[in-house]
Amino acid sequence: MDAVIPDPTENDEQALAWLELLRAPGLGPRSLLPLLQLQADPRTLLNSPPPETPEKTRRALAQTDQEQARRDLDWLRQTEVQLLTVTAPDYPEMLRELADPPLVLFLRGDAALLNLPQLAIVGSRNASTGGLDNARRFARFLAASGLIITSGLAQGIDAAAHQGALATGRTIAVTGTGLDRVYPARHRELAHRIAAEGLLVSEFPPGTAPLPGNFPRRNRIIAGFSLGTLVVEAALNSGSLITARLASEAGREVFAIPGSIHNPQARGCHALIRQGAKLVETGEHVVEELAAQLGLLAGAANSLPPEQAQEPESAALDPDHEALLELMGFDPISADQLVSESHYSAAEISSMLLLLELQGHVSSDPGGMFTRLGKSSI
Repeated sequence: MDAVIPDPTENDEQALAWLELLRAPGLGPRSLLPLLQLQADPRTLLNSPPPETPEKTRRALAQTDQEQARRDLDWLRQTEVQLLTVTAPDYPEMLRELADPPLVLFLRGDAALLNLPQLAIVGSRNASTGGLDNARRFARFLAASGLIITSGLAQGIDAAAHQGALATGRTIAVTGTGLDRVYPARHRELAHRIAAEGLLVSEFPPGTAPLPGNFPRRNRIIAGFSLGTLVVEAALNSGSLITARLASEAGREVFAIPGSIHNPQARGCHALIRQGAKLVETGEHVVEELAAQLGLLAGAANSLPPEQAQEPESAALDPDHEALLELMGFDPISADQLVSESHYSAAEISSMLLLLELQGHVSSDPGGMFTRLGKSSI
């Protein structure tokens, strides 16, 4: 990309000025973007703000942390992280359409992915086994269909979406910290793989900790990058609903996967559907909705290798196991309830559930509940 920090012998001062703007106390995109429209050179903006600049903003521009900005620049020079500015020609146009697009983006990985069509996949940090499976399957299918899968590197649905996308395509992770950190720490290996095979993005300078207020800001970037947002599983108070709302406000598509009415992690998706989000059951439903924007054929499943287009046929199950699966239905159910509704003993139910879980037909969920897993292709 052209829009990264250029040759340090020529443009260190300009890069430093952008980093100083990030360190201006109390100022953010909403304060600085109107001024940058009047004066696009950050050096001039810092040294001689336009006459329209409010006095409070002038004081903040005079109090930037220059020493920290220099340390930030030194860090950039010692790493493979690039800096993309809001005034640069390669800044993603869809992100620029937001009311408060980030002043700069720190990038580690393949920056060219930013301007390819993206789909956000988000959801609960405390997802069920079935929700994680759905996230991986949808991401795998949609990445193979040509979409870049964008998410937030959080545990749960986000991580599953990144993993699924890397199996067949590319992914972008937008972080709520500086790129010198990985949060949560357990995703360090995943983050390194994304940097190598996809792209890590942050608007936060190095050293930024995972503060609670950072994550709604991160969510607006995820929504802003993407043609649409798919919510896989979310409770009513989930931050994923913020991402969906931001996507809707930006005129982007919102998709939601329905779940059991007994699953609290499905209630956020059900609320979105009641509010007008598109109910999807397969990856093809998403591709069909976005086909006009993507130039893709609706039957994108044909682009998948046969072994990825659908799961291999399972070996025939023992009749008792088939009967137990039929008894379970597709809502979460406890082992005690299965004992009371069948002629099997507690020991037999426990043994059959363990075997079915190992075979991928059943998932064990929090609270001692079990859920039958569908084996349909996505």
